[in-house]
Amino acid sequence: MWETGGGATNTGNSMVIAGPHGEVLRPLYIKTGGHLACGEHSLFVVGAGTVVVSASHHRGDFEIKVYRLTGKFSGKEAEAEIVACYSRGEWEGPLWDEADSGFLRKAVDAAADKARCYHCREPHFMMG
Repeated sequence: MWETGGGATNTGNSMVIAGPHGEVLRPLYIKTGGHLACGEHSLFVVGAGTVVVSASHHRGDFEIKVYRLTGKFSGKEAEAEIVACYSRGEWEGPLWDEADSGFLRKAVDAAADKARCYHCREPHFMMG
């Protein structure tokens, strides 16, 4: 699965990949040539429990979804459950109701930063 995305003048979107506990993962491959702006930047091996954070914004008004892959894979498709959603300034979902919900904060922040990164050409959430 690819970490993708970037921003334009007033909009942007991104997808970052994290471990089951929000930890930074080491990518299998990092793209360094060809079309990079707002495209695919780093490739990760994923499995059941992997967390995917999707972020999009229009003029800074964000919508963020946190998914956990269930382990049912078919080609380029993967089933996932929604762990939490952010829209209209607030979080919804069981993850954000718990006292220890901060474990995914770095992945969520990286997804938002990547969605704002003008013509992003590099990964934002990976182990070096």
